Amino acid sequence: MSLRNIGIVYRKELMDSLRDRRTLISTIVMPLLLIPAMTIGFGSFAISMVKKAEKEVPKLMILGGEDSPGIVSALRSLPDAVFVPASDDYARQITNKVVRAAVRIPAGFEASLHGGDPASVEIYVYEGELKSEFGAQKFRAFFDDLRQRTIESRLAARNLSPAILRPFVVTKKNVAPEEKVGAAFSSAMLPYLVILMCLTGAMYPAMDLTAGEKERGTMETILTSRVSRTHLVLGKFLLVLTASIATALLAVTSMGFSSHMAATMFAKDLPPAAAQQFRLSISPQALAAVFVLVVPVAVLFSAALLAISLFAKTYKEAQSYISPLMIVVIVPAVASLMPGVELNWRLALVPILNTSLVSKEIFTGTYHWNFIGAILASSCVYAAAALATAVHLFQREDVLFRT
Repeated sequence: MSLRNIGIVYRKELMDSLRDRRTLISTIVMPLLLIPAMTIGFGSFAISMVKKAEKEVPKLMILGGEDSPGIVSALRSLPDAVFVPASDDYARQITNKVVRAAVRIPAGFEASLHGGDPASVEIYVYEGELKSEFGAQKFRAFFDDLRQRTIESRLAARNLSPAILRPFVVTKKNVAPEEKVGAAFSSAMLPYLVILMCLTGAMYPAMDLTAGEKERGTMETILTSRVSRTHLVLGKFLLVLTASIATALLAVTSMGFSSHMAATMFAKDLPPAAAQQFRLSISPQALAAVFVLVVPVAVLFSAALLAISLFAKTYKEAQSYISPLMIVVIVPAVASLMPGVELNWRLALVPILNTSLVSKEIFTGTYHWNFIGAILASSCVYAAAALATAVHLFQREDVLFRT
């Protein structure tokens, strides 16, 4: 094998790719611009929508309560709320967002508070609708306060202290290091992002160096050179691998910058714990370990995309072949984000999912060396099989010149 010939092919393809607009957009522009736009833009939009919902003066409805005038009067005096007349179609009005929430006061409620009889108050809400939840929150806060005051008055009437209802206090204290707490969000999202960017970065160069060559009619010219087909495919493969890894590295860099900016921008609008989740807290050791694990995955993507694209006669046909591969990659990558999915020996052999799971552990500072070794070995086997398949397909005339 001639490394010199492979290097010549690699440099030639690299220069051609640097002139290709689609490759530059997928490799450089998307990671550097799309991720900050999504992180900061979506975060700003979400916070602005929550603030807008909080500031809205909700329309509320009181059902019943004819024999509890004191409670109804206290409810109607709630600040920042508008009360509409009671209606039998309250459910339809809440569903259609005409009214945000409604409360039903049972018969004899006010008398039951003084007599000590239990009663049940129902709050009607459009569950999952933000403005409806904020409207119902006003009702809940009112009745929570009313319950507490009722309990205290009943205890005082019996000369008992309210502390009798609180024999002990339970507190929750975090024992995990701050860097692990701060890495909770990044440890879940970053492996998924890196794997997705590895695939995205390799897609366009792989299609351009195979189906694109066929469509432009330059494949035959390259094959007539004195460089062997094995050297040709390895040179092309190294260019696709370079684009894949570069895209992933740029994505991590861009995410680190955008997460820091988002945490700084949203610090005044979010609680400290929530703002901390935006910060990308990764140690250099963890980043290096994940990079080593991701390289075989990038090799797998690069070789597989070359092999699949080689079957296509045109660039557009190659896109139709590769599009389903996005689902094949995204499903196991997203599965690692699901609650309850944890690394074990069975999942350690599932490609893509294993790398995503172990990377999530590494980013939180946990190194399972037995799993890491098994995942690295299995990923290398998958990558070698994909590369061998790509080299083999380049030797077949019926694939190279398929009509």
